[in-house]
Amino acid sequence: MTMPAGNSGCQRTHAPQGFSFCFMLNSERSLVTGKRVQLMATCLCDAFYDDVAAATVEVLEHLGVEVVFPEAQTCCGQPAFNGGDWVASRKVVRHTVRTFAGDEPVVVPSGSCAAMMFHGAVLEFEKEPDVAEVEALGRRTWELADFIVNGLGVKPWPGRYDAKVAFHRSCHSRGTASVEAALTLLNAVAGVSVVEFGEAEQCCGFGGTFSVSFPNISTAMGALKLEHVRAAQPDVYVSGDMSCMMHLGGLAAKEGRPIKTLHLAQVLRDALKGGKRD
Repeated sequence: MTMPAGNSGCQRTHAPQGFSFCFMLNSERSLVTGKRVQLMATCLCDAFYDDVAAATVEVLEHLGVEVVFPEAQTCCGQPAFNGGDWVASRKVVRHTVRTFAGDEPVVVPSGSCAAMMFHGAVLEFEKEPDVAEVEALGRRTWELADFIVNGLGVKPWPGRYDAKVAFHRSCHSRGTASVEAALTLLNAVAGVSVVEFGEAEQCCGFGGTFSVSFPNISTAMGALKLEHVRAAQPDVYVSGDMSCMMHLGGLAAKEGRPIKTLHLAQVLRDALKGGKRD
């Protein structure tokens, strides 16, 4: 059952167990009126995937978007949120609100971090006096593919990328427009063939702090996902979430059967350059 969540700018869904999830609908998002954005590069870009951040900038600049990088940014607060330490999470979110001040769109190359800003953060601030500021940032926050297709209205993509692609639908992107937007862009790239694989809607097993708290279950889920992905024989495994890429790529390498993983931004950037990168 769904019901309006007061003035929160989101749709509230009550699960049978009593958990409550907040979904920011695209119709409730702040309109994109200019071509200047703030980039939330995420912790994973900072620590492991700097090329994803670079590719994101290149893709946005190709579209004529001016990209600003607020250097005071840290984490979106999701690790503490997932771990149940909402006091610590709210402290990080308040810093994020201050860091990304203004009215420009905030673009994130991560469905997970984007969902934290327009789902999780709004939920944990429900009874806080500064909830309106958090909601305002949530309305300005866009996952990259969602921003390109639904924010800017771009659907065709130039260039070429010759590869069979297995696209992973991350858990945090479900219930948003990001999955459809990513597939729209991938299918628009000449040379890309998106291949289906079994149980595509199942979690990869990472789940943020879940993989730390329950490593055996996390590994088993990842192994099952890899089995289905390999059966489709793709050239590259693509996702809009680096955590999923890191989890499955790491498991595959540990098994001695590595797979090539790329973020959507890297595929779009490389397509502009005319083909696959080694």
